[in-house]
Amino acid sequence: MKLYQTLEKQIKKEPNYVSDNGEIKKWVVLNKAQNLDEELIGLLLEDPDLKEKFFINIKDVWVFKQNLFIRFLEQKNYLNDSYTQFKNKVGLTIDGKYLKQRNEVALVWPFKDCILEGGQSREEDKREEIFFNEVLAQDEITELLDPKVLTNAKRFDKDGEHHFDQFNRNENGTITDNLIIKGNNLLALHSLKKEFAGKVKLIYIDPPYNTGNDSFSYNDSFNQSTWLTFMKNRIESAKKLMSSSGVFLVQCSFHQYAYLKVLMNDLFEKHLCDFNIQVRHPDRTLTGDKEFNDVIEYILIYSNDRNKKMPFIEEQKTIDDYNLQIEMDSEAAFEIIQCGSKKVEVYLPHQYKVIRIPASKNGLKKISIRGSIREKNSSGRFFVKHLEKLNKYPPETLFKVPDMGDDVVNHRFFYSAPKGNRNGGYYQGMPTSSDITKKQFPNFYNFEKEYNNVSKQGEVEFRNGKKPEELLKFLIQIFSNQDDIILDYHLGSGSTIATSHKLERQYIGIEQMQSQIDLSTSRMKNVINGDITGISRAEDVNWQGGGSFIYLELKKYNQTFIERIEEAEDEEILFQIWEEMKAKSFLNYNVDIQKQEQYIDDFKRLSLQEQKQHLCELLDKNQLYVNLSSLNDKNFECTQEEQRVTKEFYQLKN
Repeated sequence: MKLYQTLEKQIKKEPNYVSDNGEIKKWVVLNKAQNLDEELIGLLLEDPDLKEKFFINIKDVWVFKQNLFIRFLEQKNYLNDSYTQFKNKVGLTIDGKYLKQRNEVALVWPFKDCILEGGQSREEDKREEIFFNEVLAQDEITELLDPKVLTNAKRFDKDGEHHFDQFNRNENGTITDNLIIKGNNLLALHSLKKEFAGKVKLIYIDPPYNTGNDSFSYNDSFNQSTWLTFMKNRIESAKKLMSSSGVFLVQCSFHQYAYLKVLMNDLFEKHLCDFNIQVRHPDRTLTGDKEFNDVIEYILIYSNDRNKKMPFIEEQKTIDDYNLQIEMDSEAAFEIIQCGSKKVEVYLPHQYKVIRIPASKNGLKKISIRGSIREKNSSGRFFVKHLEKLNKYPPETLFKVPDMGDDVVNHRFFYSAPKGNRNGGYYQGMPTSSDITKKQFPNFYNFEKEYNNVSKQGEVEFRNGKKPEELLKFLIQIFSNQDDIILDYHLGSGSTIATSHKLERQYIGIEQMQSQIDLSTSRMKNVINGDITGISRAEDVNWQGGGSFIYLELKKYNQTFIERIEEAEDEEILFQIWEEMKAKSFLNYNVDIQKQEQYIDDFKRLSLQEQKQHLCELLDKNQLYVNLSSLNDKNFECTQEEQRVTKEFYQLKN
């Protein structure tokens, strides 16, 4: 006990190890020890008793006994706050270790933790949501990721809301209806695998940015790993839905850009590129409470196809670009020279003239050979290899090269550099094989108007974080075609699916927060009824309305108790919920209910927040939602309609 007290006193000398209520941040200390933190080791060396216990002297060098120190903290339950001590009493440990100390873990997020405001219309309406982030050991996960039962199905079209009839399917049996699914996005993604694995062409997500202002900052020591695990779990699941040529797009800010890129490099076969998105004008500096104002966000673009390349911009060439013609002196005696395999006619400057003519398919366009054209364009390579070196001819000598160039004249005129210029050039005719020319996309997208001035797009108001339909249109048209399937599992206000609907793509949107579901469904009703905002303008897609979508929910079970616990305002309500949990819920198998009752006075001494967290942790997370395997289990009370919808979705026989 004396050594415990000595250690606690020494650690409290460092303010970063102490919480606001005066308790030591136990997981911070463990994390520092595991990483051989110089600051922590220095503190330990300052005390002779700690130095003797946790260090060994080897040739006048004190070596830290890291494993001994960590075991001391773990096995003796040292640095346990009152809540951790209570958890130990009622059995919320595995093999004597707290779940956060186990190595094989997967994070379970009953809610999408980043949402701290639910689409309020006024800043003063902002309120904090309570979210509990629980770490489950792998051996605790049994049915967590199994497909789930579906409920509350309905179809929406121009005539309003309808009773669900059936799913529409194509010749391959795949659902062709647009879907909005309410439920935990990790579990919903796993529920989609049987129906949509290998069929999604484009996944776009706008996830929580982990800026320090959202609920991922609940524990500074584990902030980074928590967010990355949250992302990894979901990306790995969603990736299984992608087609072989599909692409995965993630938008993020500078806060997590570098970490996310490393993670995605590990998960995908090919990194296509990153887009830089200007989200605000540099002059829009409204407050002085930041070290700097960031104006750029990033979109990381990945594929599992190693041979996939970025698409090209396709621009229609108009005949107006070709309005030049070369006239030769009929009496000129041109010279013929050999350039590789080609016999080239050489005309001196006085032997020809360039005239402007009305636009004609037989006209020419003047192009300068410079930059990358010199190396990558076939005409540029020919010029560099053969013509650039012919210094004996005066400037603006013309070289007529036969059988070169994909154009109507079937030859190409090159000219040497005029006086004072560095590069020459050539005259290109209108292409014959196609009226289309292609060039690469720039990796910078400058939104044409103020990025954040889109809060009312879709005729639903969402102050912060709504992505412009114009941006989504830009991305969707690059990476998908009509009728391709688009997936967004951080649906938010529904920008992705609204844009997809107007561009005649099939879509799947997943969201758990009721406030966001309300926004998305309202927005899609407006879209179907002819919403005139966003890309609806005549110059964009000339949207007139139409189409439909199906709304579905994952059927809750233990999730219902979690939501009631979160909403509870006092201890009395929590005790009522606990009584119902004992009778109806599925509890974690580690929990000893008798001990929970035995130590109820300890439970009462916890804060309301800790009481809520504890009751949530008592619940078996494998039963958050009703698993497909329990569809016919009377204990889960699945209605005939739920059974019908679920069987039809998964194509199960009666």
